[in-house]
Order: sequence, then structure tokens, then C-alpha cells
Amino acid sequence: MQGRFHFYEGYSMKEVTFPVRVMYELGIKTLFVSNAAGGMNPHFKIGDLMIITDHINFFPEHPLRGKNFPTGPRFPDMHETYDKKLIQLAADIAFEKKIRITYGVYLGLQGPTFETPAEYKMYHLMGADAVGMSTVPEVIVAHHCGIRTFGVSVITDLGGFDNPVEVSHEEVQEAANAAQPRMTEIMREMIIRSEKIEHNISIQKNQDHPTEGWK
Repeated sequence: MQGRFHFYEGYSMKEVTFPVRVMYELGIKTLFVSNAAGGMNPHFKIGDLMIITDHINFFPEHPLRGKNFPTGPRFPDMHETYDKKLIQLAADIAFEKKIRITYGVYLGLQGPTFETPAEYKMYHLMGADAVGMSTVPEVIVAHHCGIRTFGVSVITDLGGFDNPVEVSHEEVQEAANAAQPRMTEIMREMIIRSEKIEHNISIQKNQDHPTEGWK
């Protein structure tokens, strides 16, 4: 997808997450998501790639509210929402290519305002490293559908520190565009290696049961 629907634009949660439902029906098994986010971790720098290890849902409406879709249980477990094997694969690739990455918890909010200095501090105290206005609804629905997920936040601005800095949408876009090539390089290599892994698994299965088709 190029872009996404945002809850703050007035779309319902069903509309925001509808593309993920379509992906499921198309047989998609893995979802890569990315976003621009404000960093609250004092170790972060503008332009950092933060691999999402978990999230906090602060949206006023839950994407699974209403009649349960048969793609998953009524109350899905959320212990490993972001696939650990994909996170490790991304870490290995970043190390090989000498690309700086960080890790953290993403907090999703409705928006469309950027956060106040006090809000930045509060969210960081709650355990979040970055904050944004997307991603969480789509990831929840993907998880409910059994689609494994890998997420990256591009840290486009910093907040919650002693010297607050004003931020504009244009500055956020500029920082995101500058980081895009590094994020794309990691994701492209992840896809290549994942395809090789799946191919090897398929070959191994055929070798384990070479006469299965004759039975």
C-alpha cells in the first residue's frame, strides 16, 4: 500500500483496517508496517529507525469492537504481536549493513494534534518510546487474522525533554523521507531472505516425503 487511512481523518475503525481484511482474503501471511513517530526515548535521534517490539493502544475505539470476524477468536492473545523471528532477522541485516537501529514500544493515539510536552513525558513514563497516530489498529486486526507482523517507526521528531522543540508536518515528512532508503534496504533484504527460508522449508518437506504423491 502507498499510505493508509487514518482514524483522525474521520474514517471508522472498520474502514481503517479494511485493507488488512482484504490482505487476509488474498492469502497474505506477513505484514510489514511503517510509520513516522515522535521519539520520547532520550537515546533516540531524529532519523532513527525504531523496530517496534510492542505497542500501547490509546485509540478511543477498538478495531475489533462489534461482531467478531471468524478469522480469529473473540479475545485474541496479544503477547507476541510483533514477530520475534522477523525482529531478529531485521537486527541481523541492520548489523551486516551497518545501519543504526533502535528498539521500542509504540503508543498509538487518535490525533491529529502533536503531543504537548507534558503528554510526551506522561507517555514515556507509561512505557512508550515513540508515539504516533496509526499502525496499532491495523496490527491488531492482522494479529487477529493470524498474519505475522513486523513494524518500524521512523523517529521524525523528539519530545518530552527539558527543551521542547516545535514540530511541523513538513519537518516530519522531511525526516521520514531521509530515513526511507535505510528502512527500505532492511525490508527488501528481509523479504528476500524470508522467501529463501520458505523455499528451503518446501524443499525439505519434499525430501522428507519423496513418494508422498504416489500414495
